[in-house]
Amino acid sequence: MSSPFIFTDTSAWYACVDESDGYHSKAVQFIRALTTPLVTSTYVLDETVTLIKLHLGHRTAVQFGEKLRKEQIAKLLRTTEQDENRAWQIFVQYQDKGFSFTDCTSFALMERLQIERAFAFDAHFRQYGRVVVVPP
Repeated sequence: MSSPFIFTDTSAWYACVDESDGYHSKAVQFIRALTTPLVTSTYVLDETVTLIKLHLGHRTAVQFGEKLRKEQIAKLLRTTEQDENRAWQIFVQYQDKGFSFTDCTSFALMERLQIERAFAFDAHFRQYGRVVVVPP
């Protein structure tokens, strides 16, 4: 049985925060219409606040990071050693793809928890081919 959650990637979080991002409007509309709970990982938290800090500043990164850490906008999941080992297998196996290790931890976590949908604008989620990427 699949999970009722939607896994949220860095690309989606960043699009929600950065008004100049090309996917900002689409991301905000998706969030506003959402009835399904979101989950994300500590790896994605790390990647997202780092990206926000680089492009939008420390204050914005801290404000967004606090929302994720307090689980105000999504349930925050921790990867297990099993997830990290599976992520490494994926990372090694897909040498022809540009998957980051964080992408691979997301895929492994989604597999373990049977999460079939990902809120993402990162093409790697479509390339992996094992999840439904939303919004379409």
